[in-house]
Amino acid sequence: MTAPTVPAGRRLPLVLRNRAFGTVWLGQVLTQAAVRMFQVGVSWWLISDAASGAGGSAAGLFMAVSTLPAVVLAPLVARAIARFAHRSLLRTAAGGAGAAAAALAVWACASDLPVAAAYAAALALATCQAFFDPCLTTSVPELVDDGDIEAATGFELSTQSLASLGGALLGALVVDGVGVAGLAAGCAAAYVTAALLIATVRFRTAASAAAAGPVPDAVAEAAEAESRAPRRTLRQILGAVPYVRGILLCFTAANLFTTAVFVVMPLYTASVLHGDGATVALLEASLGVGTLVGSFTGARVPGRPAVVGTACLATMAAALAVPGLIAARPVIAGSLLVTGWCVGVIGVRFVALFQRLVPAADKPAFFAVMQAVLGSTFPVASLLFGFLGDHLSAQTLCLVQAAGLVPAALALALLPGHSRSAAGTAAATPSAPAPAQTPVGGAR
Repeated sequence: MTAPTVPAGRRLPLVLRNRAFGTVWLGQVLTQAAVRMFQVGVSWWLISDAASGAGGSAAGLFMAVSTLPAVVLAPLVARAIARFAHRSLLRTAAGGAGAAAAALAVWACASDLPVAAAYAAALALATCQAFFDPCLTTSVPELVDDGDIEAATGFELSTQSLASLGGALLGALVVDGVGVAGLAAGCAAAYVTAALLIATVRFRTAASAAAAGPVPDAVAEAAEAESRAPRRTLRQILGAVPYVRGILLCFTAANLFTTAVFVVMPLYTASVLHGDGATVALLEASLGVGTLVGSFTGARVPGRPAVVGTACLATMAAALAVPGLIAARPVIAGSLLVTGWCVGVIGVRFVALFQRLVPAADKPAFFAVMQAVLGSTFPVASLLFGFLGDHLSAQTLCLVQAAGLVPAALALALLPGHSRSAAGTAAATPSAPAPAQTPVGGAR
C-alpha cells in the first residue's frame, strides 16, 4: 500500500503508486464504460432499426429499465455492502454482468434478437452495476491510506465521466459497425476483465489496517463518537436541514428535464439530422466533454452555490432550447457542450455543499436517499419523453426541456435561508470526499 518517498512536486498519481487502488480503478473504468456503451448502443439500435414507428417509446422504456435497479434496489444494496466482503461483491457483480452480456451476444449471433431480450439484458447489467458502484465507493478506505482518500475520490468521480464519455462515444458506432452481437461481446469482455482484475487485489481488513500503524487519537475519538451517535430517520435528517431539502426538491424537478436528453438526442439524430451512429457519438461526446470540464473547473466558479446553481440552470435552459430552433450539427454540439459544463459545475458545488451541511453521522443515509431520489427521475423522464417522442417532433421536445428548467431555476433562486445555513455550517464542518451521484444529470 506504500511507495518509496518521492519529492512532493514529483509524486506519482495515486493509480500508479498504489497498485491495489489502480487495479480496482481500472475495473471501474471498464464496467462503467461497458454499461454506458450498452445503453447508448442499444438505444440507437431501437430507434434506427428494431422499433421503427415507435422508436421513442421503445428507447424511453429501455432507458427506464436501465436505471430502475439503482433506485428500487437501494435498501438491498446497502444491506449487501454491509454484510459481504467488498472484493467478493465487486467481483461477483462484474462477473454476473459479463455473463449476462455474453449470453446476449450468443443469442444475437444465433438468431434475430427480440427487443425483449435487450430489455432483459439491460435490467441484468443495471442490477449488477447498482451493486458495483456504491460498493466501490465504500471500499476506498480499504484500498488507500487516510491521506489519499480525497485523491482516490477525485479519481473515482473523474473516471466516471471519462468512462461514460468513452462508452457513449463507442456505443452507436459499434452497433452501426458490428451490430448488437458485437456490442454485447465487447461489453462482456470488459466486465470479465474487470472481475479478473479485482480478484487479484487484496483489500484491507480491520486487522491489517491496525497492523499498518496506530490511528491518530483525534481520528479514533471522532470515529468512536460517531459510532455512539444515534442514527436518525430520514424525516429527522431532512427536517434538520430544510435548505438542503429544498435544494433536493429543486434538482429533482430539474432532473426530470435534463436526463431526458439521453432519449431526445438519438431521436433528434434520426428524425431531424437524419444522421447515423457517428452523429450520436458526436452529440454524446459533446455532452460528456462538457461535464468533464465542468467537474474540473466547478470549484473555481465564483459565487454562492445558490447563485451558481441558478445561473447554471438558466444557462442550461437556454442551451437546450438552441437545438429546438437551429438544426445544425456544430450548433447542437456546442449547446450540449455548454449543457454538460453546467451539469459538472452544479455537481461539484452542491455535493461539496451537502458534505458541509449534513452532519457526519447522517451522511450514509442522506447520500443513499439522495441517489435514490435524484435517480428516480431518470426512468420517469425516459418513459415520458419517449412517449412524447412518438407524437411530437424532437425539436419540440428540446423546447419542452428548456421550458421545464425555468421554474426549477426560479425556485432555487428564491429558496430561503441559504446564506445563513451555508455560512454557519460550512465554517463548522470540514469538507469530505464527494459521492458519485451529482445533483443534476447524474444518472447513468
